[in-house]
Amino acid sequence: MSTELTKEQNKDVVRRAIAAISRGDLDGFMADAAEDVTLSVMGAVFPPIHGKPRVMKGLRNALGARLQGGAIVMTIENLIAEGDFVAEQSKGIARTNDGKDYNNTYCRVWQIRDGKILAMQEYLDTELVRACLVD
Repeated sequence: MSTELTKEQNKDVVRRAIAAISRGDLDGFMADAAEDVTLSVMGAVFPPIHGKPRVMKGLRNALGARLQGGAIVMTIENLIAEGDFVAEQSKGIARTNDGKDYNNTYCRVWQIRDGKILAMQEYLDTELVRACLVD
């Protein structure tokens, strides 16, 4: 398989995940994740989460329970792939169940191998996360 084809396939994994989160489909967001996936968010709001069941629980607690429809409508602005990594820049629009706007800007670095998400590091406005998604 050519390197360019692999890069495009890795970008497609990210596109599918982002489309799923835009629909509020948290299972779809992690459909291509490895069982031992790691999700890390910058800052001290959430510690890194290891393992698909724990990541799913964290997503349900942070997004599913707090956002209308559990969705963040995402618009991908850039996808840059190199080797096993895809860098994604996006903007997201959502509203909390108590009516607060949760409109954030993201940069995520995804590690994908053989079509499976091994890790995702998320960079975003942590103060907005704290104000909208943390008790």
